[in-house]
Formats: sequence, structure tokens, C-alpha cells
Amino acid sequence: MDRKNFGFVKVAAATPSVKVADCEYNVTEMIRLATDAAAKSVSAVVFPEAGITAYTCGDLFNQRLLIDGALAGLQRYSLETKELPLISIVGLPLEIGGRLYNVGAVVSQGKTWGIVPKTFIPNYSEFYDKRWFSSSRELKEKEIRLFGESIPVGIHIVFDAADFRFALEICEDLWTPIPPSSIHSLHGAELIFNLSASDETAGKSSYRKGLVAQQSARCVAGYVYAAAGNGESTTDIVFSGHSLIAENGEILAENNRFSFDSRLIIADIDMERLQGDRLKNKSFTRSEYKMLDEVEYRYVPVPNHHSEKKHELGRLVNPMPFVPKQDALLHERCEEIFSIQIGGLAKRLLHTGMKTAVIGVSGGLDSTLALLVIAKAFDKIGIPRENIFGITMPGFGTTDRTYNNAVELIKSLKATFREISISESVLQHFNDIQHDPATLDVVYENSQARERTQILMDYANKVNGLVIGTGDLSELALGWCTYNGDHMSMYTVNNGVPKTLVRTLVKWIADTLMDADSKAVLLDVIDTPVSPELLPADENGEIAQKTEDVVGPYILHDFFLYYVLRFGFSPSKIYFLAQNAFEGQFQKEVILKWLKIFFRRFFHQQFKRSCLPDGPKVGSVNLSPRGDWRMPSDSSLSLWQKELDDLA
Repeated sequence: MDRKNFGFVKVAAATPSVKVADCEYNVTEMIRLATDAAAKSVSAVVFPEAGITAYTCGDLFNQRLLIDGALAGLQRYSLETKELPLISIVGLPLEIGGRLYNVGAVVSQGKTWGIVPKTFIPNYSEFYDKRWFSSSRELKEKEIRLFGESIPVGIHIVFDAADFRFALEICEDLWTPIPPSSIHSLHGAELIFNLSASDETAGKSSYRKGLVAQQSARCVAGYVYAAAGNGESTTDIVFSGHSLIAENGEILAENNRFSFDSRLIIADIDMERLQGDRLKNKSFTRSEYKMLDEVEYRYVPVPNHHSEKKHELGRLVNPMPFVPKQDALLHERCEEIFSIQIGGLAKRLLHTGMKTAVIGVSGGLDSTLALLVIAKAFDKIGIPRENIFGITMPGFGTTDRTYNNAVELIKSLKATFREISISESVLQHFNDIQHDPATLDVVYENSQARERTQILMDYANKVNGLVIGTGDLSELALGWCTYNGDHMSMYTVNNGVPKTLVRTLVKWIADTLMDADSKAVLLDVIDTPVSPELLPADENGEIAQKTEDVVGPYILHDFFLYYVLRFGFSPSKIYFLAQNAFEGQFQKEVILKWLKIFFRRFFHQQFKRSCLPDGPKVGSVNLSPRGDWRMPSDSSLSLWQKELDDLA
């Protein structure tokens, strides 16, 4: 993968204004839009179905003058865009072997490189395409002579543009049970371009949008859909120009419908992201589909001017990829994640037959979320909340703020409150191992964490209950937990939830599920700095040990974690994306500093993740050693470190 591009390809869907059967006017508009696309560094642009003639020509498609005019229009477009650093996909009616086909032509550097006919020809209601066009199934030729050259023609063609491979389908092809793009993608096409003329009826736009998004997801591909719009005949139907660009289920760009201007939508498709998903998806292979054995594909090279150019990213990069950006989706996602956590714990309680749970409540975010999960799980299976033992264990670094929040939260949820100080037992332990309490080192910190875990484990034995762990996904990624201390529990509920999402979940629960008093406590917990509180408070009694001062901002680490685990991106690409996502928030030197720390800790702390307690997976990223992340604890960092050093 070219590091200049980081796997990104800029694509466009064009909706030019047309005049029915006026090839000269239509080609002029197409050239204008292509010039605009090239100026915006687009690598490939697709135009609507039969765009050279317009789609609604009716029986004029049987007129020799229009057929010849379309071919002349293709030649003119090719010649006048010859100097543009751009691949174009244009639509026209084309006569081949005595039949008329509705085709898409791939044009670059003044040459037509391949032609793909439409396969599924509608013959219903407002569309009578079979009156004029033949299906690709009737095509016998594999090459045709155009403009003095032999040009590949057929449905089973994948075009290779160096940085990406693409294929075409035309309008109705997408609306079928098995679209040609499904087959194209299994033969290596990473981008699908659709030349479309889909009419507009009430409710159809949302269906179309879902169809494009879903097909891009099924194909694990980018999908660029160019729709016919202004200028098409409105004798019986209307075309809105509803063009779309999608990537693996996500709509990246969408036209405003019913515009009277020529329009261009542009988006960056992340080819490396798609390739990473295909690599992990073992169902995405031709060998799984025996019906494809007889399908023979051709791979046609197409010049790509952008393969050596540095890519200027035009898409927004979400700085919090674990947290949905849209409010409606955020509510749905939080409700779903909380339900998964509750369901996982409820099943474990039912399986073990235990009626009690023990949890250490610190007044911090993680233990707060875990306690809320326990309360709702007990409600779900009919166990009284007084069987929840919320234990606060003040130590050398506990502040009044976190202590009071812990106490109030336990009591507001009607759980059973217990307070067990660890100070004396830890001091006795220091004496036993001959450690000076004035030495505030890792022994000082970890002894407290392990003492707390011992209390929880033994108390759980006392009440015949389960110790519920509180650590989150971000802490596991960084190894920010004490081995066999807070690292261990009998079941854990936050193991799949990163810190940025923990904060979001607690806020959502406060806003939607809590009474006023409990909500006030939760909001103060959210505002409290993240800390293990293992070092003494400052002279004002405030938290002195702030986690993010030591390991770095969790918003950055969660960003790094997402792209390492979800797509396997290299440090250089993550650094590139982070600079876009956090522009104006973090300087690039700061991002690089914490990126280096992330990779170092991620590799060196794997041994802690190799023996994690059970807990529910809630999203696409998880670190369970039993299913999601199997990494040797002694893996070498050197390859990643070299690339990180080169970024400095």
C-alpha cells in the first residue's frame, strides 16, 4: 500500500443536467463535471445510465442518428478529457453484433478501456427497456472494434487501476436477488460503480439508500451510485438525481434530490480498510460458492494518474469511533450495549445459581457502570438488590469526593453498603515484605490493588456470591491494571467497553434511567478525573494521581485501539488519521508521543490479557484471549517501532 495515499481513493458520482436526445449538450455537461472532479483530485467519476443521450429517449433509441450520436459523444468525451488525471465511467446505448445494449464505458487518457452491458433489463410499469435493449446474457462477443482499437466487452470484467480494482453494474442490476456486484466483489472488485436512472416515487429514496448501503456491506466494498436527474423527461415519471457513495454499509455522501443544477458528490473510500475486513472474513471467498467455478473473469488494466500523488483526505474522521455521532443512533446503541452487559451477567448468575454479587465501588466511572449493570441484571431475573454487596475500600489515596459518590450511589440503588478500610492491612503487608511506606513506587500502588481484590474474593466466598470486575477495554489495551489485582474477577461486565464509551454510557443512563438524586451522583462521577487513587491526595484533598497524565488521553488511546484492532492499520496510517480527527485539539507531536506509548504498552502488557476473566463482547473490537485477540505475550514490537521512529 502506497504510504502517500494510505489506501484512500477519492471517487465521485456525477449528476449532470441533460437534454433528452441532445448528445452534444449532454457531453458538454459531462466534460464540465469531469474537469471539476479532476480539479478536486478525484481518481474516478461515474455518470448516470445512458447519460450521453439521457435515459428517457424512448423509441428514439431505435433511431440510427441517436445511436451514432451516442458513439460520437463517447469519442468526443474521451478526446476532450484526455489530459484529465481521471478515470471516467460513462453510460450510452451501444450497438454490438446487431443488438442494442445499455452500457457503461470506462474511459481514461483519451481511450475506452472496457465496456460493460446491463444484465437485468426491466419490463414493467414505467420501464420498458426490453423494447430497446438486450441483456448482457445475449452478448456473444468478448471484444469489439471501436475507434480503431479492440476493446474488451462483457459483464465479467474487473478493471485494475493499480491502487484499486473496480467493476460496473447498471441500475436494475442492483435491485435483483443476486446483483452482478456480488459476483464482481468475489472476483476482486473493491469498488462498484453503478450507472443508474432510478425514478422517484414516495418512499423510494430511503429504500434506495438502504439498498446501496447494504450492498456495499455485503460486498465489503465501496459503492458509487450515480443517478439521473434534472432534464430527464417527466412525461410519466420524475428523476431526482439521488446519487450516493457508500463504504461497507456506511453512506459517506448523498445528493440533495430534485436539484436543477449539475451536481457532483465526492468521498474518500478507504481501500485498506476494505481489504482488512475481507482478509478477516473467511466467508468472503469464491471457494464458498461452487456456482462461481464456471464464471471466467478478465482483468483489464486502466491507467490511474493518482497512484503516485499524495492524498488529501476529504472525509471526516470521527475522533471517537466507538461512540455514534448521531443522537438517535447513540440512544439505540447505548441501550443495546447496556442490555448486552445485563444479559451476560444475568446468564452467568442463572448458570451458577448464585443470588449475590460483590463489587468494589470506588466512585469512579468503571465501577459505577458495573454497579448499574448488576442492579439491572438483578432486576431482570428477580433477585432483590440488597443481595448486591457494594464495598468501598478507602486507602491512602481515597478522596472525599469519590468516597461520598460511592456511598451515595450504592445506597441510592438500594444495594447493601459495606465499608472496609485497607490502610491497616496494607501497612501490615508493607511490614511483612519490608517495604518503606514512604516509598511511593509500584509496590506501594499494587499492594493496595491486590489487597482490595483479596477482600472482594474472600467476601464473595463469605456471602456465596460472584465478584464482578470493573476494568474496561481501554485499561486492558494499555495494561493499566494490577496483575492479579483489579485485573482479576469472577465475571466482568466492562471488558468490551472502552473508556470513551463508558463515559457515554453512564451519561446516557443518568439521562434516561435514573431519578434526580442518582442522576446528580452519576454526573459528578462523570466529571471526576480518572484515577486509581493509589497515591496520597494533594494538600487540598484533591486527586493527585490522574491516569491520563501518566498514560495519555483516553480519547487518543481509544482512537488508536479501534484502528489497530478493527482494521489492523499501521502506525503511520493511524497517525495520519489522528491528525485529521484531532486537528485543533492535539498537536501532531503530542499525538505521536502517545501513539508510541500506546504501541509500547499494547505489546508489553499482553501477558495480562492472556488470562482474562469471562465477560461479554459488546462491539466489533474486543481483547478476549478466547476469541477476539490471540497474541503471544512475547511478541516483538520492533517492526512497529521502526515505523514509529520513522514518523518522528
